[in-house]
Amino acid sequence: MKQKYGVNELRRMYLEFFESKGHLAMKSFSLVPHNDNSLLLINAGMAPLKPYFTGQEIPPRKRVTTCQKCVRTGDIENVGKTARHLTFFEMLGNFSFGDYFKHEAIAWSWEFLTKVLGLEEDRLYPSIYGEDDEAFDIWTKEIGVPADRITRFYRDPETGECDNFWEHGAGPCGPCSEIYYDRGEKYGCGSPDCKVGCDCDRFMEIWNNVFTQFEGDGKGGYEELSQKNIDTGMGLERLAVVMQDVDCVFDIDTMKAIRDKVCELSGKKYQVDALDDVSIRLITDHIRSATFMVSDGIMPSNEGRGYVLRRLIRRAARHGKMLGIKGAFLADLCATVIHESKDGYPELEEKKDFIFKVLTQEEEKFAKTIDQGLAILSDMQKEMETKGEKVLSGEDAFKLYDTYGFPVDLTEEILEEKGFSVDEDGFKKAMEVQRDKARKARKVTNYMGTDATVYESIDTSITTEFVGYDRLNCRSKIIVMTTETDITEALSDGDVGTIIVEQTPFYATMGGQQGDKGIIRTESGEFKVEDTIKLLGGKVGHVGKLIRGMMKTGDEAELAVDEALRTATCKNHSATHLLQKALREVLGTHVEQAGSYQDGERTRFDFTHFQAMTEDELARVEKIVNEKIAEKLPVRTDIMTVDEAKKTGAMALFGEKYGETVRVVSMGEFSKEFCGGTHVANTGDIVAFKIISESGVSAGTRRIEALTGDNVFAYYKAMEEELNKASQIVKSTPANLLERLEHLMAEVKELQSENESLKSKAAREALGDVMDQVVEVKGVKLLAAEADGVDMNGLRDLGDQLKEKIGEGVIVLASAKDGKVNLVAMATDTVMKQGAHAGNLIKGIAALVGGGGGGRPNMAQAGGKDPAGIKDALAEARKVLEQQIK
Repeated sequence: MKQKYGVNELRRMYLEFFESKGHLAMKSFSLVPHNDNSLLLINAGMAPLKPYFTGQEIPPRKRVTTCQKCVRTGDIENVGKTARHLTFFEMLGNFSFGDYFKHEAIAWSWEFLTKVLGLEEDRLYPSIYGEDDEAFDIWTKEIGVPADRITRFYRDPETGECDNFWEHGAGPCGPCSEIYYDRGEKYGCGSPDCKVGCDCDRFMEIWNNVFTQFEGDGKGGYEELSQKNIDTGMGLERLAVVMQDVDCVFDIDTMKAIRDKVCELSGKKYQVDALDDVSIRLITDHIRSATFMVSDGIMPSNEGRGYVLRRLIRRAARHGKMLGIKGAFLADLCATVIHESKDGYPELEEKKDFIFKVLTQEEEKFAKTIDQGLAILSDMQKEMETKGEKVLSGEDAFKLYDTYGFPVDLTEEILEEKGFSVDEDGFKKAMEVQRDKARKARKVTNYMGTDATVYESIDTSITTEFVGYDRLNCRSKIIVMTTETDITEALSDGDVGTIIVEQTPFYATMGGQQGDKGIIRTESGEFKVEDTIKLLGGKVGHVGKLIRGMMKTGDEAELAVDEALRTATCKNHSATHLLQKALREVLGTHVEQAGSYQDGERTRFDFTHFQAMTEDELARVEKIVNEKIAEKLPVRTDIMTVDEAKKTGAMALFGEKYGETVRVVSMGEFSKEFCGGTHVANTGDIVAFKIISESGVSAGTRRIEALTGDNVFAYYKAMEEELNKASQIVKSTPANLLERLEHLMAEVKELQSENESLKSKAAREALGDVMDQVVEVKGVKLLAAEADGVDMNGLRDLGDQLKEKIGEGVIVLASAKDGKVNLVAMATDTVMKQGAHAGNLIKGIAALVGGGGGGRPNMAQAGGKDPAGIKDALAEARKVLEQQIK
């Protein structure tokens, strides 16, 4: 009888097993792909390891094992409706980069399942690619699995596809060998032919060995690879289903804890009501995804991965309401996710306050969205009633969904109660149009999803040592040169390209700090460095133009960084550290860096905060930073392990992946951060700090831009010059400018008041006595009149005056001014109840003056370009009103 291991135990056992086989156990990569434009989110264990498989980067070890966080949203509509679909899951994997191959991979998979976990051998069924006799021999002759328990899967003769052969266009590919577990007849379909590959739940795939041994041309041609790789994937949740002998992933220990919490919050019981079960499962899944996505720095937004997160949060919140949960509940539920998963992902506990805040903020925002969406849907419903329609157009349903975040299932539910329906085909068509736009917006990439550039052709063993923390000059040998498209042996006068050397004092753009500029000189040439970039594999590229002579690979070069630019950039970078700490003191510890930019002119700092900062908060932050500059705090850099750094209280960059050792930059006892950038030696070197703007970047993210050093004095000098110019214009001095402006504004206000009175008088005179033009339309008073030379504001004022005179009724006014037409329509409350609608009336007559417009039921306006049509438009107003009155 196998032991029922928990999810956290299984994760640990797997990683420890492969560590014992010489593998490096790496922490899960972020869900945010790095240098991979083909993916919105990491969706498989091998995805973040692509550079190691392609040879773009040298792996830290030839054998690696991971438990990778993954999110897939392709089947999001089925999540909750079935017991197997998930958006978030964990993928266990062991990988070989040109080291071991089939024999070891198969043997270790069998050893782990049978010896370590204790699964019954007679319930394990391997499968292989139909033509992979090598794998068949290993299974039967080396492992000892009977031949009749091995299933061969062949290519489909029509499509050429096969589940047991992994390939993705052109590039590395190869056969697979899966392992299925027989869960017993109770999970089967009852068919006597039930076997591996059946669609029922009896035979569950728990392991997949991918043998990358070919280079495919994408057209059916394959060549044997000299370096063969192993890519193994095993879903942790699936494995837990087998080990715990439960029905589905929602019953395993970590998931059940979340599921039970949903039931507690809602007062519902699981497996009592089928519709409730859908909501319970959906919330259980979505809160896991949302928690892990936010922990990796993803923020809710209306595009990209932020949109995926927003959709998951809002779907969970919506189904919470369907279960009867009152108020915000996601943060409470998130606490259970963190408790269940922090064993494998301690960063969840570290970021829990921030995760709670993001979830609560988005949930509250959705609560307001629901109310807004209901109001807009109500208007759409009234319009359908007016037109005698029973089906809401797909475009309108998609507008509610896409613009206002209103779920289409909620739209359908509300309309169904009132005898209406939604054009589902039209909605799907609108959705597909949006998806096509998104697909076309993707960048052109190579088969592994990264931008194809000349740098990928450079020997992966080449690296560059950065020596520029304490010096700005050095001598080094040129080892690689490129043009914009090719690797080259030499660059000549005027050529644009990139130079790579063995050692460099040039800092490459990284962590928000912009790369250095400067000069590279050899005996025969001079190269102007306009940017310094970090390339894959630890290489540094000096990008620029050869401005004199010629350079070639192998030349000894003198590298000189632009000292003034580096010094100014250091001031801005060091000030950013002080700024982050000051923000956390003033606003709270939820503040996290969400992005930064420092060059020689300014610093830009993006941070997590949920509302605009007040003037007082900005002043306090600026004051703290300048106080720390004045204290002349020493700036110290220490190299230590990540764990040691965290013990010192050093702040890590949100969602960043660190190596075994990190640089910790301390500014006295005030600020301490992980940072690989360059800094001043003493905070006093920054001289001065000035915030010049604070703004919103996206939901939950703010941005501060600031200046330091000489740039602050230049800013104040420019402000002083502007002040002097303004004083001259209003004939004042800077000291008396405020008093002078107050006096002028009072004069302007008085003149505006006189002007409005004169315009109102002129408008009344232009209109004359029009009360004798009042007519009745089905018992409703209508006054449709023309007033020449009156602008739109004047017409509205006239309309308000005439409403008082007419009592209850409809006013329509037209005016020709400067060759254009202004139209205004107004309706009082009583006649609106009888059917009058100013907005629709304006729509009905505006075309007669060559224009268009609309508005609310009580007031609307329009513009036109044909004054000759005014009389016809006023006459038409009577006909339109007659149709409106019930």
